[in-house]
Amino acid sequence: MLKINILFSLVALIISTNLFADDYSEDVQLLDGIAAIVNEGIVLKSQFIEALELVKQQAADQNMQLPPEDILEEQILERLIITELQMQRAKMIGLTEQISDQYLNDSIQQIADQNGISFEEMPELLAKDNIEYSEFRNGLREDLTLRELKGIEVLRNIRVSEREIAQCKLDIENNVVINSDWQLSHILLSISESASSNEISSIEEKAIEIYQLLQENKDFRELAALYSDGPTALEGGSLGWLNGQQIPSIFVNVLQNMKAGEVTRPFRAPNSYHIVKVDDVRSTIERSEINQSKIRHILIEPNEIIDDATAKQQLNDAIEKINQGVEFGVLAKLLSDDIGTANLGGDLDWQETSNFTSKFKEAADSAEIGVVTEPFRSQFGWHILEVIDRRVYDNTEEIKEMNCVNRIRISKQEEETILWLQRMRDEAYVDSRI
Repeated sequence: MLKINILFSLVALIISTNLFADDYSEDVQLLDGIAAIVNEGIVLKSQFIEALELVKQQAADQNMQLPPEDILEEQILERLIITELQMQRAKMIGLTEQISDQYLNDSIQQIADQNGISFEEMPELLAKDNIEYSEFRNGLREDLTLRELKGIEVLRNIRVSEREIAQCKLDIENNVVINSDWQLSHILLSISESASSNEISSIEEKAIEIYQLLQENKDFRELAALYSDGPTALEGGSLGWLNGQQIPSIFVNVLQNMKAGEVTRPFRAPNSYHIVKVDDVRSTIERSEINQSKIRHILIEPNEIIDDATAKQQLNDAIEKINQGVEFGVLAKLLSDDIGTANLGGDLDWQETSNFTSKFKEAADSAEIGVVTEPFRSQFGWHILEVIDRRVYDNTEEIKEMNCVNRIRISKQEEETILWLQRMRDEAYVDSRI
C-alpha cells in the first residue's frame, strides 16, 4: 500500500470537476446531476456517489461500522461542500494556478522516494491499489491546493510567543508524553462561536454520553464516524503516529500515565470537547544528528531573452572563469538570479540536501567537495553549485524549538481551522439536493 497522506484518502480517487454554474450545460445535467449548488459552483451527484462508495469500501476493508445511511450521506455531502468552498476560495486568490506541473511532479517524486521506487514506476504501483494515475494526479493537485490554502488562511495567522516556546521546552525535559511516539484516535465535538450556554451544556452531555459508551466497549472508530466533527471522523478518528514533541499541547496533560488501549475522559478546549484514545505508544531517543552540506550556487532563470541554451552556456562560461581563478562568490553576485543568495556570493549556508528539489539534491549529494558541478536544470532554472564542506550536526536543541513551535501551532490549528471552515460555510449559499 502506498504511503499516501490520509488527507487525500477521500479526494485522491475523485476527480474534482470545479465546474461553475455559468459553464454547466443542460446536456451535462441530464448525463449526471447536481448534488448541491455551492455559491456559483456545484457538487455533482457522481462525485457524491463515488465518495460515498469509497468511504464504504474503506470501512469494509477496516471492518468498521459506519453511521446510518442518512447520517453518512449528510456527512459525505457536507465534506464535498466544504471542499468545493475551499477550492472556490483558492481559485479566487489565484492559488490554483500556483500548483504547477513541476510542483506536482516533485510531490509525486517524494511519494515515490518513500516507497523506494522511481517516478516512472508510480503508475504501475498505483494500479496495484486500483488507482488510475490521472485520477491520482488530480486528487493530489487538489490536496496540495487545499493544504496551501490552509497554510495561507489559517496557519500563517497563528501566533506563537517566546513565552510559549520557553514553557514548551521546559515541559520537554522530563515529560514522558513528549519523549514518546503516540498512535492516537480522536473524537472532536465543536462549539460554534455563537453557541449559548445551553448549547454548550448539551455538547458536554453528548461528550459524556460518548465516553460512557466507550466504557461499555463500544467501537471507538464507529463512534468517531458517527459523532466526531474532526477531519478524520470517517477514518474512525485516526490521527496516525505522532511524534511526542508534536502532540497538541491540549493533549499533553491528559495523556500523562496513559497506556495503549486507554481512553481519556472528555476534556474542554476553548471551542470544542475532545476524547482521545491511545492506540499505541512507544519510547523515542531524544538526541538528533543530521548530515549537512555547506553549499553555494549560481542560478540563471531562462526568460524571453535568455533561453535554456543561453542560460546553460552562461554557466559553462562561469565554470571556465572559476577554473581560471575567478572567485565563485564574485560571479554569483554578478550572475545569479537567486535574489536571496546572490549578494551572499550564492551561499546557502549549512543545509540538509533533502530541503532542496530532487534535481538540486541529486547534484549536491554527488558533488565532490570543492569541485563545481556541471550545469543542471531544476524547476527554478539552470544551476551550478559547489559543496564547500560536509558535517554531521547535532541539532537536538533546534529540533526541540522547532517541534515546540509546531506543537503549539498544532494545538491551535484544529480549532482555528474549524472556526475558519464554519465561517466560510455560514457565509456561503448552499442548496443541497440529496
